[in-house]
Amino acid sequence: MPDCPGPPENGPVGGICTPENGPVAPDGPPARSAMPPRRVIPVLGLGALTVAGLSAACLPWPVATPGAARFVSRGLEPYGLSLTADGPTRLSLLPLPHLRFTRTRIAAGRTGEAGPALAEGGRLTIELSLLALLSGQAEIGGLALDGAALTLPLGPDDARWAEPMRRIAARLEQGAASHPRRVSLTRASVAGAREHGARDLDLVLSWPLWSASLDCAASLTWKGQPARFALAGLRPADLLAGVATPFAATARWPAGSLSAEGTAIAADGLRLSGRGSVETRSLPETLAYWDGDVALSPFVERFSADGTFETDQDGLMLPSLRVEVGSNVLEGAGSARFSEARTAVQATLAADSLNLGPLLGGLVRLFGPASPEGEAAAPPADRSIALKPLTGGDLDLRLSAASSRIGPVLLEDLAASVLVRGGTIEASLGRASLQGATLKGRVALAPVGEDGAETEVKAQGAFDRLDLGALLIDLGQSRWVLGGTQGQFALEGSGRDVASLTEHVSGRAALGSEGGTISGLDLADVIHRNGALAPGALARRNGRTSFDRAGLSLHFSDGVGEIGEGFLTASALTATLRGRLSLTERSFRARAELAPRLAGGQGDPPAARPGTLFEIAGPWNAVSVRRAEHDAPPPNLGGQNGPVARNPSRPPGAVGLPAAARAYAP
Repeated sequence: MPDCPGPPENGPVGGICTPENGPVAPDGPPARSAMPPRRVIPVLGLGALTVAGLSAACLPWPVATPGAARFVSRGLEPYGLSLTADGPTRLSLLPLPHLRFTRTRIAAGRTGEAGPALAEGGRLTIELSLLALLSGQAEIGGLALDGAALTLPLGPDDARWAEPMRRIAARLEQGAASHPRRVSLTRASVAGAREHGARDLDLVLSWPLWSASLDCAASLTWKGQPARFALAGLRPADLLAGVATPFAATARWPAGSLSAEGTAIAADGLRLSGRGSVETRSLPETLAYWDGDVALSPFVERFSADGTFETDQDGLMLPSLRVEVGSNVLEGAGSARFSEARTAVQATLAADSLNLGPLLGGLVRLFGPASPEGEAAAPPADRSIALKPLTGGDLDLRLSAASSRIGPVLLEDLAASVLVRGGTIEASLGRASLQGATLKGRVALAPVGEDGAETEVKAQGAFDRLDLGALLIDLGQSRWVLGGTQGQFALEGSGRDVASLTEHVSGRAALGSEGGTISGLDLADVIHRNGALAPGALARRNGRTSFDRAGLSLHFSDGVGEIGEGFLTASALTATLRGRLSLTERSFRARAELAPRLAGGQGDPPAARPGTLFEIAGPWNAVSVRRAEHDAPPPNLGGQNGPVARNPSRPPGAVGLPAAARAYAP
């Protein structure tokens, strides 16, 4: 049994400690005596005083505004700022000492010598350091500004912010640890912004004293739509000391997003390096949202880019770049230079497979001819073709692809370039292979006139050994002609819209083929039958016309092409073609003559009897063919009589040829 506490004389009695030795009953714990009333009253009084003190400390106390503003300005002075207010001011001590000002004005400079306002209006809450406050100092631990109008710096040389930025940088370079731990802006507006500019700006800067990293989150309404930004991991002290600091940044807006992470260093200006990505569902929409411009951007919708980057004072370098434009994926390198006047972009990109259909569709929508009545998807003839919307910046783009597709047509080994500079556009096809042929071409567009509303277009190109039969199959047509073909063209024109440009087209074009075959039609049999076809000949498609040479030359002037030379020579016949085609009316009218040849050679004169004449006329999408008499007047393009027949399914009975024969007319 344990001994009872106390001296021996107070030992156990009967095995149980006596009350004097600590009353412990055998059947329960020791008894406790109640606190005397004289002790309860002071404790309750002390608790009441504590609660009253805490309540009083939490309640805001009104203080004199001028004195409180001067006191806070002592804490802002190291940053080159001063504070004035003309509204009521209140002080609260808990949970931390803080002052609440209304109708405030934060300006650059000392109190009494304040310069232009940097933030004006709204309510300002200043959180003060308790230890510094006890020593009579004004050390700002946090700042919250609500509903103010801000004057943001317009650039690194903005004089209004020059002194505050210099003071802030100098203080951070000294390693000062008494920086504000939190700065927040809510419902702020940007003074002087346009009506559709920035508003509802919310910003939070968090920089705890125990951390070297600063985190930032911001949101605003720009042009009526929201945008969000975030920055994390940046060490401002290291950045200003010229030491590399990590960072991670993100941005989101209605049409896209951006993310970047890497390192930042302040050496000859701010330099960033790392990896980033940008994505937008519509490049024109994004550029319009941020008041930017890039050459040829109206032709691009969905766009994304990912790769490594390096920045300097002048622009951006992209040593490794992956670009997605629509369904196309290209890889390479690029750079961008920024200035107040223009943005210059340079890139060299390559792809395994390239779909040029969307780009060609954009060109057709801009420069394509007007639709005939009843057709859709072509622009109106009076649509402006001014280059200004396409040349908001400079562009030097080099493209290469193992295979490229324009609709059903497949190009191989493509090398092309696009150059936009000084308001002009030049697109060059260095090389491409099409069904065994080599293609080259160039298109140059330049503004004309003082207002630049008129555009001059110059185009030239050439191809050699083109397999027309294979190309027709790719286009979904029957393979009615075989043989290698070569050709070239050089055209130019100018105008303010599609109609005027078409009316001023001039130049030349030529096609030639040797050792070819017209499949499905026997022209010698047509001559033998005096211009008629054997019944069912086209349906059977068993006729053939082999020729030695065939050629066609066109000379354009004011939108009308004159067929200067159209001929076909075969062992048993010759064919000639004369006529015109109109680019403005999209119509064709010509006369073809088939004549037999005497045996003996290509130099023999044609047979004495006259050849068989055909008139070919109509709009491009409905050309008709009919037999003509020798004494009939030659076709008059755009004459009063118009095309002879516009319905290809019902040629005149005197023709004697099915409508499909028009596709094989020489």
